[in-house]
Amino acid sequence: MDVQDKLAILADAAKYDASCASSGSKTTRAGSDIGSTEGMGICHSYTPDGRCISLLKILLTNFCVYDCQYCVNRISSDTPRARFTVSEVVSLTLDFYKRNYIEGLFLSSGIIQNPDYTMEQLTEVAKVLREEHRYGGYIHLKTIPNANKDLIEEAGRWADRLSVNIELPTENDLVQLAPEKNKPSIVNAMQGISEKIDETCADRKRGFKSPRFAPAGQSTQMIVGATPTPDSQILQTASELYGGQKLRRVYYSAYSPIPHADARLPGQSPPLVREHRLYQADWLLRFYGFKATELVTETDQNLSLEVDPKLAWALANRHCFPVDVNTACREQLLRIPGIGARSVARLLKIRQLQNIRISDLKKLKVAWNRAKYFVLTNDHNPAVKNLDMLDLERKLRPATQQLMLFDAMQSATSGEV
Repeated sequence: MDVQDKLAILADAAKYDASCASSGSKTTRAGSDIGSTEGMGICHSYTPDGRCISLLKILLTNFCVYDCQYCVNRISSDTPRARFTVSEVVSLTLDFYKRNYIEGLFLSSGIIQNPDYTMEQLTEVAKVLREEHRYGGYIHLKTIPNANKDLIEEAGRWADRLSVNIELPTENDLVQLAPEKNKPSIVNAMQGISEKIDETCADRKRGFKSPRFAPAGQSTQMIVGATPTPDSQILQTASELYGGQKLRRVYYSAYSPIPHADARLPGQSPPLVREHRLYQADWLLRFYGFKATELVTETDQNLSLEVDPKLAWALANRHCFPVDVNTACREQLLRIPGIGARSVARLLKIRQLQNIRISDLKKLKVAWNRAKYFVLTNDHNPAVKNLDMLDLERKLRPATQQLMLFDAMQSATSGEV
């Protein structure tokens, strides 16, 4: 099989892994000749749903000894198989980069022989690129749970980002659909990476010239909709990973039906809007001070598909509103629907000089159609009297339109939720 045929198979097989956005960090390495970038680092190109498409995203192989029922590459699948050699991946990466097609490499793999052998192969690709070809661009390597600790540390030396996919949010989900995997071993692998990152950062702060270790941190992915697990558990797992393992990102990937699937798996994908809401809720967890338990309730453990999580929380907690934008603290301002983190920062500066009026909020380009029901300003705001309307949620529901992961891409970068 020639390289082009392998590329067709292994690029397609990699599309199910969502955790490939680069970090935006500076990626220039000392002494690098190829792939170095300055300033904001990787030059991204995003699809409308927010995924990065500037990386060469492939599997080393789609052969796999595991039988994860949700995976098209499981050992019992009849999907066409292929395997790159280390030199083929290196050549592809350099060729695509020199043609200005890509800005970096995302490399994952099925498990071949055992976790250690697979991790050795992945690490060798990054090592050859760095040492033999002086490649200074972005590299994201998928880390294999249960691989030897020394191999993972070697991978972190050459890669900008590492990721260990938790795949499913609960141990019971893994027992049912991925019996070769278990949550404790996956979390332990994440913990080892987190501790090594902390150790390296501490050494460098003390002035030691320690080798870099995964400077862009680590990420993971959870598949949504393959099991009945509700959003409350998905968000709780994400929150624990952010707090305990200090992950940079948790990615959510809507389950995609596969041929000859296990009868326990659903016959169709969950609504894309569910994935969309999870990303919005994830943003609230990371940047707005929300807790997972605030975004879902015991009676309804899934996020609303009708309105965004922040608006849903505000409607369920109307006793917290209206908020006076001239006196409220930052934490209160961040909870106002339609006012994002960047707007809050600007608002706090402006109100040191003057009282905030409706016109000022509009100049800040807040989503006034949502915010107007929840705020008090220095001038009269007639909309606030409608805060207790029974049909307020209906009035605030967005008009039916083509769904995008974020209402606008600037939402993803500015935090305007």
